[in-house]
Amino acid sequence: MTESGDPNFRRVLLKLSGEALMGDQGYGIDHLVVRAVADEIRDAHALGTQLGVVIGGGNIFRGIRAGDLGIDRVTADHIGMLATVMNSLALQDALEKRGLDTRVLSAIPMDRVAEPFIRRRAVRHLAKGRVVIFAAGTGNPYFSTDTAAALRALEVSADVLMKGTKVDGLYTADPVSNPDAEIIRRTTFSDVLDQRLRVMDSAAVSHCMENDMPILIFNMQESGNIVRAIRGETIGSLIADESYPARG
Repeated sequence: MTESGDPNFRRVLLKLSGEALMGDQGYGIDHLVVRAVADEIRDAHALGTQLGVVIGGGNIFRGIRAGDLGIDRVTADHIGMLATVMNSLALQDALEKRGLDTRVLSAIPMDRVAEPFIRRRAVRHLAKGRVVIFAAGTGNPYFSTDTAAALRALEVSADVLMKGTKVDGLYTADPVSNPDAEIIRRTTFSDVLDQRLRVMDSAAVSHCMENDMPILIFNMQESGNIVRAIRGETIGSLIADESYPARG
């Protein structure tokens, strides 16, 4: 972090879970949570950082669990992609009500509600200071929104992929069941894959490892954490090559 509080990252891809948007409801979209997330993004945008966002759809439908309902996996994944569009539109509305120029770009063509995902268009929107929400995952089944976030981060040349979760970061053990668990402030892509740390799916981590895209895992539920992370403060857990600069 600089003394003036300038952002440490020029362009950020923020990955949010769909479950985070349902609050305590257990299902659907809690508009109070969406407003709180929009406030956090507004404050981060005010730093001058260009922001792209990918939101999951697990608060509405999770394709990977649809086998229990007897739904074909490909069909279920497409339903899940549409759920991410619903979440994206809800967040867009909240951001625009806070004065942020926002665009939803969908990997599945639906020009009545969103622009098609075109890489050059996305980069141009970001360069103009617009918040870009990438919806519908990759547009293909069998790929998670984690993988979609990794791909979009690489495509728009983000400086970091930041994943907001319900926990403070990676731990040596489950902090809920093991009070002696310690947070891992920094680790490598190889360690995450070798130790099967369940922070993102292996495809997403592999894409980031192969292309030197650092991943920051942080607690989205703690107010102000997006701004702290963008300023380079030591929060959450950083996954990066050993040569990546230290934080703080």
